This record gives sequence, C-alpha cells and structure tokens, in this order.
Amino acid sequence: MEENKGIKIICPLYNAEKYILNLDNSINKQKNVKIENVKYVLTRSNDNSKKILEEINADYKEIKKEEFSHSLVREKEALNSNSYIVVFISQDIIINDEYWLYNLTKPIFDGECDASYSKQICTNNTIEKYTRECNYPEKSFIASKDDIEKKGLKTFFFSDASSAIKTETFKKLKGYDGKKLPINEDMYIAYKLIMNGYKIKYCADSKVIHSHTFTLKQIYDRYKLTGIFLKQNSYLDKYGTNKSGGGLAKYILKRAIQDKNIKALINFVPNMIARFIGLKIGKLRG
Repeated sequence: MEENKGIKIICPLYNAEKYILNLDNSINKQKNVKIENVKYVLTRSNDNSKKILEEINADYKEIKKEEFSHSLVREKEALNSNSYIVVFISQDIIINDEYWLYNLTKPIFDGECDASYSKQICTNNTIEKYTRECNYPEKSFIASKDDIEKKGLKTFFFSDASSAIKTETFKKLKGYDGKKLPINEDMYIAYKLIMNGYKIKYCADSKVIHSHTFTLKQIYDRYKLTGIFLKQNSYLDKYGTNKSGGGLAKYILKRAIQDKNIKALINFVPNMIARFIGLKIGKLRG
C-alpha cells in the first residue's frame, strides 16, 4: 500500500444531527491510512447539524436544498480533489471497524482495481436484512467487463454508501457527466468504469452497518425513481433489469422461510408489489 498517497472522504449531510459525532469519531479512529480531508456537504437543515459541524471544527460547506443532487454534490467535490483516492460515504452508516477504510482502499492502492465498495450489514429483522445479504455476500470478488455475460446487470452493482474510486480515474471518466441524478448515481459510474475496462472490487472485509426501515410508500417512491433512472438510461435494460429483480425476490423469500421470519413473510408480497408498481410507473413517466 502506498502510504504517501492520501484519501479524501466526501459525505453529504441533511438533518444529520444524530449521526455526525459518531460518524466523525469513527473516521478519526481509522488506522493504517492517510486521510487528507473529510469534507461534509450540508444541505440546509432544520436541526443542529450546522452547529455540531462548527463545534467539532469540521471541514464543511452548506448548500441550498435546490442545489442538492446525489450525483452533483459528490462530483463537484471529487473533481476538485487532489487526493489519490476519493471515498464516498452516506451519513447513516455505522463504522465499528478501525480498518474499514484501510480494507476499502488497499485494493486500489495495490492496483487490483480502480474502484471498490464495502460490505453493508442490516441489523434489523426486516426484508432489507435479506436484500443486504444477497447484495453483499461473505466473500470478496472483482467485477470486470468479462463478467457481463454471466452476471448481467449485477456486474454494475456498486454503492456509494461506502465506496472508493481512484481520483484520476473519476476525473478521466468525467464523473457523472454533470447530470443531476436523483438515484442510482453509483450504478451510473459503475457502468462507465466497467465498460471502459476498469475493475471494481467488492471488499467483504470492509464492513459498515447500514439499516433502514422503509414504509411501503417509501419503497414505492424509491423504485419509482429507479424506474425513471432506468428509462433515462435505457441501455441498461439489455443487461436484464427484470431478471436481476426476480433473483433478489427469490432469495428474500427463501431466507425469510428459512428464518421463519413471520413479519418479513407477511410483508413480502406488499413489499414486492410496491417495488414492481413503482418501477413500472417510473419507467412510464421517465
């Protein structure tokens, strides 16, 4: 690992008062890495986020709500970076491992890949627990263009809840092309990486806890946005978007039955319907 080359961490924030202190403390405890900068981008909030950032002397900037975009906020900070690697994280991850960042970035420093992402663990007993299990397996692997025929859309799976990209590569690919993407900006950049011959590593030894409890309305809204994204980026359809969703649904059902998880089984059908309708509506309106 090239110790002389540093890392910039970029984290968008919104109404994040309950996350900031623990997140910042866990970043400061990371070992065997050279963190050049932790940049928080705060969308104007209704809580004490700004006050907390000032109290801990954090490097942050505040933007208006209308300026926020999952893609553009990250893109602007990454394109302005001179670090060797940029790391994207979301405000609600929990980092308990002092080697999370080392394990995430080492494959890039070692030349194994140009991008990487962490294993995400859901600690609640909902359908999301099984979604995480399916998307974040126990063993690490590297995805490349050679995997497209076998894996289809899964080849472009990537998550900037905890991910890293070689800064030079991000700039060479022009990030998200200046697009204001409402969702799936991570898949957008992953597609560009893979199709341009770069490799992405899934790092099972770089672990974060990332849990949500979504209502059916929230699930519908998320999948509607995903549908809009897929309509606007229709080239992804040829890689089997429906097949990918079907495989995930089968895995969730199988694991819920194995665990005798009654709550998840009761929620399974309405959850899948919300996803399906949201995706279809999004594609129609996109």
